[in-house]
Amino acid sequence: MDRRRCKCQRCGMNIAVPIGAQTIICPRCQSVTQLQPPRNNSFANFPPANNNMRLEFPAYPARPRRMSPNVNNNNFQPQQFNRPMSPQINNIRPPAVHGRKRAVLCGINYRGHAKSLKGSINDALSMRYFLVEKLGFPIASVIVLTEDEKDPYKYPTKANIRSALRWLVHGCRSGDSLVFHYSGHGARVRDRDGDEIDGHDESLCPVDYETEGRILDDEINSTIVRPLPPGAILHGIIDTCFSGTFLDLPFLCRINRAGYFKWEDHRIRGYKGTSGGTAFSISACDDHQSSGDTTAFTGVPMGALTYSFIQTLEQETKLTYGRLIMSMQKKIQEAQKGLGLNGANETQEPQLSSSEPFDIHSKLVAI
Repeated sequence: MDRRRCKCQRCGMNIAVPIGAQTIICPRCQSVTQLQPPRNNSFANFPPANNNMRLEFPAYPARPRRMSPNVNNNNFQPQQFNRPMSPQINNIRPPAVHGRKRAVLCGINYRGHAKSLKGSINDALSMRYFLVEKLGFPIASVIVLTEDEKDPYKYPTKANIRSALRWLVHGCRSGDSLVFHYSGHGARVRDRDGDEIDGHDESLCPVDYETEGRILDDEINSTIVRPLPPGAILHGIIDTCFSGTFLDLPFLCRINRAGYFKWEDHRIRGYKGTSGGTAFSISACDDHQSSGDTTAFTGVPMGALTYSFIQTLEQETKLTYGRLIMSMQKKIQEAQKGLGLNGANETQEPQLSSSEPFDIHSKLVAI
């Protein structure tokens, strides 16, 4: 097999890489390095997937490590970045390839910021590998927006994220499976239109938040939830703070450790459902909780929600939504307990919400 050599971005080790590979995992430090893509302005022109790669999650480190101090929290207020921002782009050309399975993955580390993150880009790259290599998503139908992208159309600005979300549902029809994954900072703002039970809208923070503003859950819902036609399925995997109702879906599932559950109806005013399709949101924590990235799982910074989601789906087959959420909660709780994070302010419990209530212990996860 033809190979080329590249350098690990974390430890500098030289690694032989197959031609066409998009990411590598360093055998020394286990960090994920994204290889430079072809220089073009189209989402569709990705190099072919490397079928010989396997994403390995090492066992817990022998010595406990604390959660990263760079954790999403109530006090997150983006400040001035230390490097120039990508130019604002308002007319983004969509990829030529759609496919029956497609995804938008967004990971933002906020480099140069006082509250920067370390694992969000790793989350996006890990999710891309999982969707393409394990779940059969076409590589050309997966858009990744991170700060490492050389293509300005894939830099995670507010305009680029908005355009990618519109692309995700454009031309959607029955039988399509869509995924929106976001890893980065989240924030709560006061609800202005009276459609939130807790009086707050949830929002994501693009890399250019300071000049362009947040993207509220109201907009996310109207862009990718409401257009879903009958027979189409959307999964949101949201690895950020205050994310329990991030997609603004009508029903939130409350489940205890014994598996008993009930659905909360969050409809107050206005329509938050779909046009006949089904939407699910699997989020890092409740609307009042914080989440964070950590090296506890692999030695490499990753979001606890993203890691536990991928790990659970890889380990178990014919998984129900109830089993998925309970398994993820257990993995995160065990990691936090091992690190001595047992305080009320350090609790992080993955949440499930949906466009319609269902029996979570009988309905199988289908992505």
